[in-house]
Amino acid sequence: MIASTLSRTFALALGVLSLCPVTAIAQAWPSKPIRLIVPFPPGGGVDFMGRIISQKLSERLGQQVAVDNRAGANGIVGLEILKTSPPDGYTISVASAGPLVVNPFIYAKLPYDTMRDFTHIANMVNYPLLLVAHPSLPVKNVKELIALAKKNPDQLSYSHPGAGNSGHLAGELFNSMAKVKILAVPYKGTAPAVLSVLSGEAHLTYSSIPTILPHVRGGKVRALGVGNAQRLSSLPEFPTIAEAGVPGYEAYAWGGMIGPANMPKEIVQRLNKEIVEILKLKDVTDRMLSEGTVPTPSSPEEFTAYMKTELKKWGDVVKLANIKAE
Repeated sequence: MIASTLSRTFALALGVLSLCPVTAIAQAWPSKPIRLIVPFPPGGGVDFMGRIISQKLSERLGQQVAVDNRAGANGIVGLEILKTSPPDGYTISVASAGPLVVNPFIYAKLPYDTMRDFTHIANMVNYPLLLVAHPSLPVKNVKELIALAKKNPDQLSYSHPGAGNSGHLAGELFNSMAKVKILAVPYKGTAPAVLSVLSGEAHLTYSSIPTILPHVRGGKVRALGVGNAQRLSSLPEFPTIAEAGVPGYEAYAWGGMIGPANMPKEIVQRLNKEIVEILKLKDVTDRMLSEGTVPTPSSPEEFTAYMKTELKKWGDVVKLANIKAE
């Protein structure tokens, strides 16, 4: 009896001791600078988001959060670095839909698994897409576009910056849901894709708001609808594609915060709390909305559930359209 009691006490003590290193690390965190990987070049939407968050986190955590741009292979280079980093909260990454929920379906061999190899810290923003048409196209709204496309299958085209890009997937989702055949034409980057519709070489494109809005305002392209589920508060004059003719349609880019797998729960909760509060700050919200970015803070659990639904949604689109990495 005494031996049995002693064994249980010893086992309990070992269990408590085994938790001490993790608890101690979490309580002391952060005690040194944090690296924030951005798996894309400077200047893009993900980099823009990362730099806003890094500055505010630095102020709130009392440690520098340094941006480290590790671009390459549509985000694969940066996320592979993240995967192999210690899960101690000192290496985290901003990441977008492309690397996390599209790459698994367009690359035959991917060095990471979205659900297994990362800790999902918080969803942060979405990047609305605006469907625009060259003024020469005889349509003024989505319903007229669908009617024209059905009368002229494979005769209309939309430009996009590359296979698996959010604009490419938005177009294929539109084709599927509207039951039309509008040809996808790839270009080497956002600027050439936009230029193609400005010149009339392509009829349509799905573009981020900051990139295309000046051309809409200047009358060089006609806005037909936004891909978000609700109208944008900053641009309420633009209907959603869903309300304009394709019920249930929803397509936009998004970005969130992730870390290596098995990060201490306490650190994840702290990071999530700070990020959610940052995204609710008026100066942050105003700045993001001015750049066509919509804050969408979430809990870690909500972010994980969201990624599961996104993997299913875009996996189906990729398979249906037979999209392959270029």
